[in-house]
Amino acid sequence: MTRCAGLVVAGVALLGSGSLSIPSQDDTLRVMSFNVRLGVVNDGDDSWVHRKDLLVKTVRGFGPDVLGTQEAYDFQATYLLKELNGYAHVGWPRSQDPRDGEQCAILYREDRFEKRNAGQFALSETPDVPGSMGWDAAYARIVTWVRLRDRRTDAELLFVNTHFDNRGERARLESARLLRARLRELAPEGAWIVTGDFNSPEGGPPYEALVSAPGADGNALVVVDSFRATHPVRGDDEGTLNGFSGERSGDRIDWILHSTLFEAISAEIDHTEDEGRFPSDHFPVNAVLRWRD
Repeated sequence: MTRCAGLVVAGVALLGSGSLSIPSQDDTLRVMSFNVRLGVVNDGDDSWVHRKDLLVKTVRGFGPDVLGTQEAYDFQATYLLKELNGYAHVGWPRSQDPRDGEQCAILYREDRFEKRNAGQFALSETPDVPGSMGWDAAYARIVTWVRLRDRRTDAELLFVNTHFDNRGERARLESARLLRARLRELAPEGAWIVTGDFNSPEGGPPYEALVSAPGADGNALVVVDSFRATHPVRGDDEGTLNGFSGERSGDRIDWILHSTLFEAISAEIDHTEDEGRFPSDHFPVNAVLRWRD
């Protein structure tokens, strides 16, 4: 593995501890999705305590207006809030088991957004039963959502963050169908953004069920994949699960999706590293979206 000197964020070198933060100054929205790798496991040199500062620098380097995280425990979300000034947090543990504190936490800029309401539902046959497990899933899985008023445009949007099961094939497919149905219920006006680790490749059954042709499931919802919208030709370096190795091949399983009320200006897989060390076992993904008139 090639090791490089210094910290590189999306091709921009950052020196010292003060990372570059570029909040949007117009009606664009900077969105990031980041599986931060649960901080309660022993990953040796890649354990949370050794990489948390690099993870914060990675987030600062993009400067998201809204950040969807996966696998964040409360102490990880608390650390992010402490180090990333000006953000508020939405999130609850996925399980009723007090030993399982994983969240699909959402962080948003308080100077940009006003929170209207928020909630969470289970990815199961009984989505309104907290902690319920669905189908053949190995773990309880959830969707966290927040409704935000954009102070710059006075428009409201629904921001949704999720993490599909890593084992259950049927669970991933049914979760995609449930999420698609709930988008219409939660955001009938059609302004929504979805982030997540979907544990499924582009073109797989969950992807097709979620990002399907309008009307294919009786639901005319149009779901746009921001990365594919801005990179129409598929490459061989689009993998987002790197296992702390920096490997870029494999499947793109982390997505930022949005409704047609937004236009994707850019979307990237963030390969930030510091001398061959990585902030997580996933590459974060980001997108710059713009409200359509």
